[in-house]
Amino acid sequence: MKRIIADFRSDTVTRPSAGMQRAMLAAELGDDVYGDDPTVNRLESYVADLTGKEAALLCTSGTQSNLVALLAHCQRGDEYIVGQEAHTYKYEGGGAAVLGSIQPQPIEFEADCTLDLDRVRAKLKEDDAHFARSRLLCLENTCGGKVLPFDYHALAAAFCGEHGLALHLDGARLFNATQQQGVAPQQITRQYDSVSLCLSKGLGAPVGSLLAGDQVLIKEARKWRKMLGGGMRQAGILAAACQYALEHNIERLSQDHEHARRLAQGLSVIAGISCDPASVHTNMVFMRVDDAARAAPLKSLLAEQGIIVRGERDLRLVTHLDIEQDGIDRMIAVCEEFFAQT
Repeated sequence: MKRIIADFRSDTVTRPSAGMQRAMLAAELGDDVYGDDPTVNRLESYVADLTGKEAALLCTSGTQSNLVALLAHCQRGDEYIVGQEAHTYKYEGGGAAVLGSIQPQPIEFEADCTLDLDRVRAKLKEDDAHFARSRLLCLENTCGGKVLPFDYHALAAAFCGEHGLALHLDGARLFNATQQQGVAPQQITRQYDSVSLCLSKGLGAPVGSLLAGDQVLIKEARKWRKMLGGGMRQAGILAAACQYALEHNIERLSQDHEHARRLAQGLSVIAGISCDPASVHTNMVFMRVDDAARAAPLKSLLAEQGIIVRGERDLRLVTHLDIEQDGIDRMIAVCEEFFAQT
């Protein structure tokens, strides 16, 4: 098998570092379903403090942490308002509707990844037996690598307060956003009733996402997590990896952002590729092969050179801690070589 030089498919492909593996092996364990795992308890307390919330809950994935948040906020027949391309709506199997009978009300994202609050207001349902009850607004901290504008968080919180809505943040890449904007996590999370944080993407943990909120919400979410099969026993071995990720891998996310900018700049000057460096906010680069017929041959050549990408003509390239500068340089060089052969 060809040695992999760079896997650009996603930041979910990251693998635990040697230091993280040592932390996992050394973890003190207990039974988390009984609340006896000290490493899990430490992690949940750490994340609660980090986000400025009363409590936190370790979940198996971002999909699970988002789902238990929705189930804890909403009752059967309630409605949550969400972006048309949002992960909670489009990429999580319809769990809120299937398992919670929670009706989604999707709205198109604006170019900056916000939801126009006037359009949200227009979708709010009257207090009438004919309609689902509008209960929750769900936002994402990044969308397609773009970071939600910092001032928008407070605007959305004020809007929700005015209209009696709860506010949830899918913070799958919250720390990419805080590094890009130069703010502390609490400066964003304090505006939200609940926040989901994924640690198995750019932070490099093998498993793990946490939901943070007040004590009442987290108690309800814990019940739903158990019902969904998410109650884990000696989970400290996973919590240790998450703790290590939070303590060692947040600040280095800026390196991934720099790699993405360099990659976009290098690709943008190659005739045959469309790529806009100005669109790169965090660790995602989007490129298009101008001639669709050349997309498959390019992917084949990249694979031969140990470079893995996802997509066909339109490629999303994601930088992360397992991609070094030589992987960035090699990606650019292979594309230059390919398109020079006209």
